[in-house]
Amino acid sequence: MAFRAFALTFVLLIRLSLAGATSTAIQLNETEYSILLANDVISFGLLKTTSAIQNITYQNVSLLGTVDGLTGQAYTDFPSNTFTTSGNSSYEIITGQDWAGVIFTDNDTLGSTVQRLWFLHASEPGVHSFVRLAYYNDTVASKGELGESRTMFRPNGGPWTHIITNSEQWAPLPGAAAVAEEVVVQDATWYLGLTPDDPYVIAARLTFTLQESDYFTKYQFADNQTNKAHGLFGYSPDNVTTLGAWWVVNQKDTFFGGPLHGDLMVDGIIYNKQSTNHGGATNPNITNGFDRTFGPQFLYFNHGNQSTTLQELLVDAEQFANPSWNAEFYDEIAPYVRGYAPSSVRGTFQATVTVPDGALNPVAVLSANGVEFQNSAANFSAYQYWAPVEEDGSVSIPRVKEGWYRLTVIATGIFGEYAQDNIIVSAGKVTFVSATWIAQSAGKELWRIGIPDKTAGEFRNGFERDLTHPNHPAKYRIYWGAWDYPTQFPNGVNFTIGSSNESVDWNYVHWSRFGPTYIRNETVTDINQWQINFELEEAPPADSIATFTMQLAGVETTAGNTDVASGSNPTVPILTYVNDQSQPLNWTILAYQSSSCGERSAISCHLLYNRLEFSGSWLVEGWNKFLIVLPFDAPVYVQYDALRLELNETSSK
Repeated sequence: MAFRAFALTFVLLIRLSLAGATSTAIQLNETEYSILLANDVISFGLLKTTSAIQNITYQNVSLLGTVDGLTGQAYTDFPSNTFTTSGNSSYEIITGQDWAGVIFTDNDTLGSTVQRLWFLHASEPGVHSFVRLAYYNDTVASKGELGESRTMFRPNGGPWTHIITNSEQWAPLPGAAAVAEEVVVQDATWYLGLTPDDPYVIAARLTFTLQESDYFTKYQFADNQTNKAHGLFGYSPDNVTTLGAWWVVNQKDTFFGGPLHGDLMVDGIIYNKQSTNHGGATNPNITNGFDRTFGPQFLYFNHGNQSTTLQELLVDAEQFANPSWNAEFYDEIAPYVRGYAPSSVRGTFQATVTVPDGALNPVAVLSANGVEFQNSAANFSAYQYWAPVEEDGSVSIPRVKEGWYRLTVIATGIFGEYAQDNIIVSAGKVTFVSATWIAQSAGKELWRIGIPDKTAGEFRNGFERDLTHPNHPAKYRIYWGAWDYPTQFPNGVNFTIGSSNESVDWNYVHWSRFGPTYIRNETVTDINQWQINFELEEAPPADSIATFTMQLAGVETTAGNTDVASGSNPTVPILTYVNDQSQPLNWTILAYQSSSCGERSAISCHLLYNRLEFSGSWLVEGWNKFLIVLPFDAPVYVQYDALRLELNETSSK
């Protein structure tokens, strides 16, 4: 009971200290190479030439460790090299009554600007971060796609022992012995089974006893944009204090892709991704006039006593993932943060939404007007917001930047979505919308496979738990080669409506070929055809129309995540043969629709939807079959969200 009392007191103290009730002067000093910032709980240095944070001290503990190359720092980089930094940044120091900040700027001769902005506020144990990217060039109209932009907390050693994606997904960091003996099985993926006593493989430290997996990959600690905070957990050198370091995603409106877009969160490095093409995500094309400020996000540090769990420190961090938190402070610094939208240009969106019967967990999304929310980066000036549709149908989203939006409503259990364009949000006003979502229907539903929820999670090896490891991680998060498809499905997928079990008899990935993997040396190629069997009591009328709906959680072509038509199979035809018909239903997935998904421990990526009509006369009384065929022996695969067959016995002619 003493521990619980401490935990509650600790969280209360943090809440009070971050409420901004006190005015604490920030200490600021310059040396030849660094700008030093400190308040009464945290101190750090900013390297003048690069803007990198170094030497963070909190609770008398060095949180980043010693600088070695790029490690031991917090910094922003651009792996796609669409933007670069010079290593000789200019900087401007700005101060307020209880805050201080530094703006670092790099300009190149081609019209590109990169700004990294760090702010320390009052007695807060953390740093506020913004990134601004701009391109102004009348001669060269485009720099290409932005690709990846990220700000990272990248320690070199330090007190950290555990990585945390969310309350469900966390594990110890692999130890030095495991890293020394690791076997590469895929990019950024290793087999650690040669060190079975490693903390990651099987751990016992204080209250932690778990076994995560024989494999480690950064991809298994990814999450989507509903994530509130993710980070690292560890112990002070004297083993008395628990410590947490977190990227708190307090404002998500300047990101792209909507709530379902997933990306890397933590793997020993804590990531704050401003833009990415992971999971087939659309990212902005950098054309003349591009000017985008990402943020703010909050790099937050907290602590407890020896018994405080990582879940409790995570809950404490998550309380600040609220766009209204610190709004007054952000408004105060807005004149110095070019591109940040202060409260004066924001309004409120409210709606009453009627959803179809059977809709579960409906969510309303505001995003770029006229564009699917997953493709919102097509309009690089667009913002994004989302909120649950409450049981009474109400939706309320505060602090929406003025502008034009598309309203999209999605829900588990319902195929498709509701979309309404030309929603206008005005500054200082409430925009109200009344919407009725009528579910798509093409007649009587004959059968469905899966739950339309934008994921392949309900199928075998998806959300299914790995019961062989005490932490019971979801199987899709583990390296895909651990689930040997030819062994699990020796006769392939042959699914019978009414008797087969989709959590056992339907795999989370439809492979064209499988292997090699760590446990399988050869490639298995005779697996590209899946069969669905179903029985009809009578033959449909000759003039009836059948509709086969395919909702996909992801498809990988050889374009990967690049959108570029490259490799042997940049497009993938998904062919569905109905009974003995010689001509299949054909849905060809294009290069820009590709996403590297299941192979990167993902269950939902670039979402696709299609309705394929055919004559009801193709169906017969008694047993029928669909044969879904992928290209033979190709490095491609499909992840199904849900499938449905409907029949309209009245001709559409």
